[in-house]
Amino acid sequence: MSLVTQMITTSEVSLRTAAERFLARRDLDGDTIRSYAQTLRWLRREFGDDTPLGRMTAEVVAAVFVVAWDGVAARTWNRHRSALWSFTTWAASRGWDMGDPAARIERRPEPRGRARVIDRHAVAALLDRPDVSARERTLWRLLYESAACADWALSLNVEDLDLVDHRGRVAKDGTLRWMRWQAVTSRWLADLTEGRPRGPLFLADRRPAPARMPAACDLCPATGRGRLSYERAAYLFKRATRPIDPAGQGHTLYQLRHSRLTHLGEDGWTAPMLMGLSGHDDVRSLASYVRSRNGPCQIPEARPARDVRPG
Repeated sequence: MSLVTQMITTSEVSLRTAAERFLARRDLDGDTIRSYAQTLRWLRREFGDDTPLGRMTAEVVAAVFVVAWDGVAARTWNRHRSALWSFTTWAASRGWDMGDPAARIERRPEPRGRARVIDRHAVAALLDRPDVSARERTLWRLLYESAACADWALSLNVEDLDLVDHRGRVAKDGTLRWMRWQAVTSRWLADLTEGRPRGPLFLADRRPAPARMPAACDLCPATGRGRLSYERAAYLFKRATRPIDPAGQGHTLYQLRHSRLTHLGEDGWTAPMLMGLSGHDDVRSLASYVRSRNGPCQIPEARPARDVRPG
């Protein structure tokens, strides 16, 4: 982080300055910039260019978000929510912590026709591809087995892992949530983190440029590399899955979560069991994954995914 950036506090930096710097990042492609720019134009229009980031609290941003986008399609809602999360996460990495407005905005289920299910055999083949790096295959396996949000997985640190019980802790909005996976994933994670006792779990390919140095929490002390971004992870998955996508466009990281819940529903999991794995806050949002059956299939690993800890 540059000295100039360090000297600008959250209460001093304006929304316009933060938005312009965010969109000027060299790691964003043209499509991503255009998508993010739509959300940021809304923020600037609603709050004003000169509004200090310190005045844009999580509660206020979330409330205005609902008013502005409540009537849009679920896909559009989720896209703006993702852009808001990326912006506030980036701002926090510069020392301009706005909280986490996206944590107070529930992701909306998209129509089943939009989020296509990846065949379970195709998923298995994808995770065994020898031409894919260990980082990508480990991330994809973790996302599929945990049925968790991609931003949860990418926020994990090495010290958050409990490889004995095959789980990792994620702190969101004052609540401790657990991502859970299977034993094979724990072995892969052990190989991926060998020699790294702490720092981001999934790392970028290269060290960041001095002018774009991330916050200390997003930097690996052993390698000097930063945390893998959502945008980069999504791009690599889409590129790798184009050959198996009937539409030829490639799949999204969300489709791993969606496919896992669909497959478990087909295997007999109930909505509360799915909720225990995925971390959804409303069991009703999982009703579409549940199939009629004579009786539920009891899976021992379907434990609650969140623990509220005092203080």
